[in-house]
Amino acid sequence: MSRPSVPRIGRTVAGLTAVAACSAGLLASPAPASAAPGPGRASDPATAAGPYPNLAPTPPMGWNNWSYYTCHVDEKVVLDNARALVRSGLAQRGYRTVTVDDCWMAKQRGPKGELLPDPVKFPHGMAYLGQQLHAMGLKFGIYEDVGTLTCEKYPGSLGHFTEDAKLFASWQVDYVKADGCNVPTTPGHSKEETYRDLYGQMSRALRAGGRPITFSVSAPAYFQFDGDGVWHRVIGWSSQLGNLWRGGRDVALQQSTPAAKWASIVYNFHYNANLADLQRPGRWNDPDFLLAGDSGLGRDEMQSQMSLWAMMAAPLISSTDLGKLSPEALAVLGNAHVIAVDQDPLGVQGRIVAQDDHSAVLAKPLQNGDRAVALFNSGDTPRTLSVTAGAAGLPEASSYRLHDLVTGHRRHSDGDIVARDVPAHGTVLYRVTPAD
Repeated sequence: MSRPSVPRIGRTVAGLTAVAACSAGLLASPAPASAAPGPGRASDPATAAGPYPNLAPTPPMGWNNWSYYTCHVDEKVVLDNARALVRSGLAQRGYRTVTVDDCWMAKQRGPKGELLPDPVKFPHGMAYLGQQLHAMGLKFGIYEDVGTLTCEKYPGSLGHFTEDAKLFASWQVDYVKADGCNVPTTPGHSKEETYRDLYGQMSRALRAGGRPITFSVSAPAYFQFDGDGVWHRVIGWSSQLGNLWRGGRDVALQQSTPAAKWASIVYNFHYNANLADLQRPGRWNDPDFLLAGDSGLGRDEMQSQMSLWAMMAAPLISSTDLGKLSPEALAVLGNAHVIAVDQDPLGVQGRIVAQDDHSAVLAKPLQNGDRAVALFNSGDTPRTLSVTAGAAGLPEASSYRLHDLVTGHRRHSDGDIVARDVPAHGTVLYRVTPAD
């Protein structure tokens, strides 16, 4: 019996059980003959050209409309948020890639098979949008899908990879996010073989398009519930085909309840924190967007997501209305000390070194020999959290200097790294330096 193609993780289904049921099913819709993956092609799509160029030596930073605006996106929304990035100083802090997500295009391709922007939403076209972003000192990102249709049923790139890559290059696109909805399979080819082949085709097309384009791969998100062996293998080949990859469920949307938003942050943190072995400098696990500025989240919750994402060397991609940022949200997103942890040139994803049901401690080496240590209280009451210097990977020393990267407070410790009275849903982030 055939089954429908996989929906975008977290978009059209509610709840973990429903997501798992949809994403774990094999696909059985017939593919166009010209696009059907052959056994040789599906076996190793990166061999012809080697790994994708390293175009993201540090985790990408920027803005994407999806979580906040979904399909309610147009030229004004994008440019208003781009101007807010510059005006607020966030662009100067590193948030420079502005990405238009799903629903930007017309429902049908043009007479030559070309993608067309929606003429109402983007009346001046996408090349114009890119020109405006570049004039602000920003980068231009765009969304597509390797299937027959995008998640919201706009034209996908399957069968058009070469043409679409050349079109994006002509529009001066700097970043492509490729989703994996509506991917058909053919008899004799597994779901994984098909995804690997199609993402390989897009990867090669982008490389041949004549412009360096950072490539965000969404394939692993469609294998999160297929077993860790398969999931981790998909992450492995995704790291050959692109620069970063979505690992699992989408973070909650703007219309979600405050409780659902917080639960999604915690959920995405936990799945991504366990993928540290699969990341390497220049190839980034992506646990999805930052929600700082969203309604319903408290200051401690926004700060926790920012601090945890920085510890995981995750892309820092905001999805909110940047023109309406509260002072608290702006302070969270713009904290230069926290951003420096995320963008540390060593490029190491922090690891969980201690945890229980309602807390986790992460440690991360930094290029200058310091370590970042985050103490996260996911529970609903304040707690004092601690970890030994040895467990945090610190060398023996007579004492340690602790710099709280959020409050700015500095103190010494003779041994354990302690955060007292961490508020509910809060995180204390230290930069720790051995005193001698």
